[in-house]
This record gives sequence, structure tokens and C-alpha cells, in this order.
Amino acid sequence: MKNKYLLVTGGFGFLGRNVAKYFSELGYLVYGIGHGYWTRDQFSAFGFEDWSENDISIENIKDIGQVFDLIVHCGGSGSVAYSISNPYQDFSKTVSGTASVLEYIRLYNPLARLVYPSSPAVHGEHSDSPIDEDAPICPASPYGEFKYMAEHLCHTYSNNFSVDVVILRLFSVYGEGLTKQLLWDASNKIVGAKQAVFWGGGYETRDWIHVDDAIRLIHKVADSKLVSGAVVNAGSGKSTTIKAVLGLLALELGYKGEIEFNQNVKQGDPLYYWADISKALDIGWSPKIKLEDGIKRYAQWFLNQNK
Repeated sequence: MKNKYLLVTGGFGFLGRNVAKYFSELGYLVYGIGHGYWTRDQFSAFGFEDWSENDISIENIKDIGQVFDLIVHCGGSGSVAYSISNPYQDFSKTVSGTASVLEYIRLYNPLARLVYPSSPAVHGEHSDSPIDEDAPICPASPYGEFKYMAEHLCHTYSNNFSVDVVILRLFSVYGEGLTKQLLWDASNKIVGAKQAVFWGGGYETRDWIHVDDAIRLIHKVADSKLVSGAVVNAGSGKSTTIKAVLGLLALELGYKGEIEFNQNVKQGDPLYYWADISKALDIGWSPKIKLEDGIKRYAQWFLNQNK
């Protein structure tokens, strides 16, 4: 069997490095580009053949000197708060970066399949019910707006230039190695503390998907016969309150204190996120890691980092 070549943009990040490791173990030759310095030994440990510490641009991707079978575009911003405080930079990372990848494919690598990890933030506020891929688009933050712009670019290049792209809307991805967002912040806040106060009311819901399950879905859509332009939700199909998630985390971290909520809602953070995963199930994927087990794994990893 001939070698398959994969490019991971944003490969230094949590999702990107996990994608690289997974596909490398499948036998892909994996190349990466993005911001972040690491030695050859460090990037090789995650399965990269080579690493380009560069902006994600047409010329920088071309300069890698390889034609790819698959591109997973993990580059871009991952923070609602950052998009509010730095909208232009967020636009550049998310929208301009995606345009560069699409134009690179159009010009130099037309047979590649592109998988673009997007976000349910494109939907904005939604009732406490499963969100399907065709639910109304009404972003509540610049982050969601820019993700939708990037999705729209994907559809534009698919419809007009036959670029083969599948969009995955990733819900709340977590797992060992994640050093930002709720679980990381909460772990740092509660270990050794007697009291911990969090934003919101605790009743807000999220759909948590372990990174291992998310990457298996990336693999599934990469190999699927989904038509170009297809959009697929990546979640567990289950809704869990923030209070319940923090309760699980506190239990695994041995926290005995109180968990309180300040009742203040963060700008741009919708109350409810819950994925309808029918499309993903239809192509033969299903989540394997239960939230309780995933939180246990995350807590053990966190405690090991802090020994």
C-alpha cells in the first residue's frame, strides 16, 4: 500500500498534536505547520515527520514540498474571550487562515480531502434541546461569526472549485493534555483550595466529547463517501450541566470544599449546547468514552503533572 500523506495545520495545539499522533500510528506520513517551537524529538513524539514553525499561508504550505492526501485544518483561534478582546487577530487566524488552506488546495493540491473542525458557536443561543446541523445560524460572539465565515469559505470553494471538504462542528472537546478551558482552569482552582467560585449559575449545559472520540470521527469522515460540503456534528449526544461536570472533577481530584457560582454570564457564551449526532452515527461512528471515565482520566493526568 502506498504511503498516505497528511498535513495538520495548527499542529502544536491540543487537537492538532492528537490528530498527528493518531494518524501516524495508522501509518500516515504526517507533516505539520503552525505556531509553536519544539525540537525534532518533541514533534516526532507526536508522529510528525517534519514541523514548519510558520504562519499558515499559501506559500508556507507550498514550501513544505509535499502533496497531501488529507489536510486537517486545526489552525485558528479557540476562544470566545479572545475573539472579543482581539477581533482582528481572531479573524486573521480563523478566516484568513482557512482561506489560505483552501486556496493552497485549489492551486497546488486539488485531490486532497480537507477536514475543517468548526464549532457549534455558529448557532449562538439555542433551546435546551439537541442541535442538528441544519439549525439556524445566529452566532452570539465574534468567535462564532468567524467560524461561520470560515465554513462559508469552505462551501464556496467546494461549490465553485471542487475542493473536497467536510466540516466537523466540534462540541466541548476535552482530554489528557488539554491545558486551557474549563477543566484545566477548574483543576488549578480547586486543588488545595477550600472554596472555588465559577462563572454562571452551574445549570448551563455542554456536550462533552473526549479527544480520542473526536479524532476517530475525523478519521471516519476522512475515509467516508460524504459529499463535499457536508457538515457533521461531533459530540456525545448527551447534555451535562457545568455543575455536574465540576462535581465529577472535584470528586476525582479529592476536593472537599464548596463549589459556588457567581451567577454572572460571560459575554458570547450560550446557555445550552447539546449535539444531535445522528449524521455521525449514520456513517458508522459512535462515542466510546463515557464522561465519567474521561473526567477520571483527565484528573489523574492533571494530578500527575503536579506531583
